[in-house]
Amino acid sequence: RHSSTINHSFATLGAPHDETSKQRMSFTSSCSTNFHSDCLICPIMSKDTRKRAQEPSETGNASCSSPPPAKIRKRHEEDGASNNANQRILDFDYRYIVAPMVGASELPFRLLCRKYGAQLVYTPMMIASQFATSKEYREKEFQTTPFDRPLVCHFAANRPDDFAKAAKLAEPDCDAIDLNLGCPQRTAFVGHFGSYLLDAKDRELILSIVRAGVAAVKIPIFVKIRLLDTYEETLELCRQLYEAGATLIAVHARYRATFHRNGPGARDGPALLDQVQKLKQEFSTGKGSKKRLLVTNGNTITYEDVVKNLEMTRCDGIMSAEGILDNPALYLERLGSREDAANENSKLVEVKGGKVFEEWPKRDKWMKKMKRIESIEEKIKKEGINALDRKEKKKLSKKPKLQVKLKNCSKHGSTRVPLSTLYKIADDKVQLALEYLQLVKQYPTAMRTVIFHTRRILKSELTSYQLMEECLGCTSVEEVENVVLKIQGYQENPSSFHFDIEKSRKEKEALERKKIEEGKRKAYEARMMRKAKREGKTDLEYYLRQGASVPTLETVQELKTLSKDSQLKLWKDRDHSQHCMAFHLSGDCPRGRGCAFLHVASHTPNSFVESDEVAG
Repeated sequence: RHSSTINHSFATLGAPHDETSKQRMSFTSSCSTNFHSDCLICPIMSKDTRKRAQEPSETGNASCSSPPPAKIRKRHEEDGASNNANQRILDFDYRYIVAPMVGASELPFRLLCRKYGAQLVYTPMMIASQFATSKEYREKEFQTTPFDRPLVCHFAANRPDDFAKAAKLAEPDCDAIDLNLGCPQRTAFVGHFGSYLLDAKDRELILSIVRAGVAAVKIPIFVKIRLLDTYEETLELCRQLYEAGATLIAVHARYRATFHRNGPGARDGPALLDQVQKLKQEFSTGKGSKKRLLVTNGNTITYEDVVKNLEMTRCDGIMSAEGILDNPALYLERLGSREDAANENSKLVEVKGGKVFEEWPKRDKWMKKMKRIESIEEKIKKEGINALDRKEKKKLSKKPKLQVKLKNCSKHGSTRVPLSTLYKIADDKVQLALEYLQLVKQYPTAMRTVIFHTRRILKSELTSYQLMEECLGCTSVEEVENVVLKIQGYQENPSSFHFDIEKSRKEKEALERKKIEEGKRKAYEARMMRKAKREGKTDLEYYLRQGASVPTLETVQELKTLSKDSQLKLWKDRDHSQHCMAFHLSGDCPRGRGCAFLHVASHTPNSFVESDEVAG
């Protein structure tokens, strides 16, 4: 679960799409310095470059159980999967997968996971309607590089046209398009997407979305789902999705979101892998086009879990979210055992991303020089060129060469690293976190995401050394890095750390308060469920639907002109009673995640906030 609030816009009505935006695009980062936009983001690739970017490493193929592309293609032809014209042949590895995670499967983390064994990664959830109509949204939400392949673009959608347009725009820079039918959040409930599209009444809608995607692009269409109320219902859903043209289905083996489910298969309970096992058996026993690709998701915290899950379910691939957040090197053992790494002649492993993991010292030096040049340029704006001395002019003259160096930095497709080196870093969580932060410096991302990953990778260390609050309060990558280096210092010199008893007492009190506050929303939901049950309503979520209408910006502006009593009356009259009024009036809520009300961005025409769970 993500501790910070992550905003996305979910527009139910998409604007017409202009012809120029249908062209192949380069997706750029929202970066403050000019040279970043040139050197950090994937340029428009030629066919040869795209082909190289898609080629899996030889070492990776040899050491994992997935067959190389040629064998994959042959296997599918033998199975008859190509008999269905709507389904596509996969020419990339998909055995070990990083799940789509809101605010967490961003480019730096994807690259880190690739280095340590992940074969296929998903982007965070992107909103199809916004991606299809807003260049600004695309530039903000989609960041990639030529060696960030194979890649699946993961979209939330509730309109076929939106999904098709978004898929068409993303197609040049990814290898498959995925439809989100698994998101369990309240915001997905309000916006009517994710697992809330799995009701029978929306079945034709989701099938038409899949068909529209298949018709729009030449790359495969994937779907990520959750379990329905019965195995038979889930089986029928999968059959229909395959028949609509889905090439691969990933099953999160927990039930689709409801507000009242507990126990196995619930959001916080163990995944029901036996149902995934039955699904795989069903789609493996048929002949021809009945054989389908199925990916299992759930109950994978360690690599031992990964092996057991695959052995039990017999699925074609496995997807991890929670496990890989705590350990980005979750899949490392697929490249070779620790015994292999301990040998004097430790085998070399192909690492995708090439020199990106070796050029940081030089790149940091170049960036410092660029910052000095920027300060010189500011001086010129204020005082004129004649105000520069000879030394400053010399530094300024080096700007073009520095820009070229930064632009060409880390464009190599792969590099070979001893397996023992990978294990050495993977076993040292501090080094793993520092490596992630170096990637963030090269590919800037949101601070909340940086803090989130650092907190997950170093949770035990941050808690032991009483640095968690300091980490959560960081406002820059450098500050986070300093916190990580403090941990390193304490580990190297244990006597330098002194446990603060008073600080520990306050942290425990704050944690207890947080638990109480976070329980308020669940208590509210339970009360509303009981009320509906007492009144004999067949829809137990009836009252949870009341007051769920998302406020408009106009309503929020009107509220600011009213007295408190009038504000409350207007809020209730316009069906916003489940939403936090303080959040809309001030842009923030002092209760944060502890607030029992919804924190959903103002309706323009529809928005949502994904704040609790990173993966669907």
